[in-house]
Amino acid sequence: MNKLNEPNKSSFHSDLKKLKEGKKLKEAARMLNAYSTNIMAPTYRDHYFGHEIPSLKDCHWCQIRSFSNANEYPISIVCKDESLTLPSDFTFIEKSILREGVSRADPEFRVGCECSRNCHGMTCHCLQDSEVDLPDHNVYAYQAGGNSEGCLKEQLLDSKAPIYECHEACACDETCDNRIVARGRRVPLQVFRTENRGWGVRSKVPIKAGAFIDCYIGEIITAQEAERRRDNAIISRRKDLYLFNIDKFTDPDSLDETLRGDPYVIDGEFYAGPSRFFNHSCEANMRIFARVGDYSEKNLHDLAFFAIEDIRPMTELTFDYVDGKDDGEQGSEKCLCGAQSCRGWLW
Repeated sequence: MNKLNEPNKSSFHSDLKKLKEGKKLKEAARMLNAYSTNIMAPTYRDHYFGHEIPSLKDCHWCQIRSFSNANEYPISIVCKDESLTLPSDFTFIEKSILREGVSRADPEFRVGCECSRNCHGMTCHCLQDSEVDLPDHNVYAYQAGGNSEGCLKEQLLDSKAPIYECHEACACDETCDNRIVARGRRVPLQVFRTENRGWGVRSKVPIKAGAFIDCYIGEIITAQEAERRRDNAIISRRKDLYLFNIDKFTDPDSLDETLRGDPYVIDGEFYAGPSRFFNHSCEANMRIFARVGDYSEKNLHDLAFFAIEDIRPMTELTFDYVDGKDDGEQGSEKCLCGAQSCRGWLW
């Protein structure tokens, strides 16, 4: 766990505890401030005084501050109404949790590229299955220079093609241009309370079109377990808001046996990252792309959110739950996105 510069002298903890138990709160506050001004971040200092011992189990703030990139790309939670809080049975996590019946590929089957640099073309093993149709055989998905370096190429923003990236088994290092999603979220996010759609997410910084924002993570479960959870949900249709099939490559005729059966499912209702709170919009500013690292784990591909337009600071981040599909019929779940071209129904 990231200790976030927590005071490391046991005497400080015991003295502070005695003052708080004795209701000498002003004296405790002065002691805490004097001791920690140059040791603890202000937000953490205030929080520490509030409940003293970091608790990942019960505190959403502690959970997000324990993330490996919490200092550089923080997540914040804001709400004008202090009586409204995130679900108490929800826990922020940094990586997906594999539940019973879900397993990763055996390490001996993991194969990476042997490039020393320039993982941009068909000579890179990781890009050999790329479905991207770009000139000069440059099937690398990202822009390699300029102000939009690291963003998806413009031709891909409307594409349904998967993104292939280098990974841990490759000879190239972590600075490889083809490891955008692999390096994780590089955008600070803020979970906030919307006017009529519960919690939403925005960023305090501008986001360029094509920029990677975050992945949808949660509990990865079998299709059978997903069906069981759906049946046990109070409102099964609402449960579907959190269940995402990892099915980009599912094919009953595939030579890869891991792709022939029912796909795994990500359940983000109780364990997830901030992307769990991304809302729907019929005029979305993000899309989900399937991202593949090792070919042996296509059945565990990432669900990566990318901006499909320039997004101004403090604009809610949204995606289309059905990716533009509309059969023209009235659905059972009303849409509240408020977009000018709103279809009226989620599904």
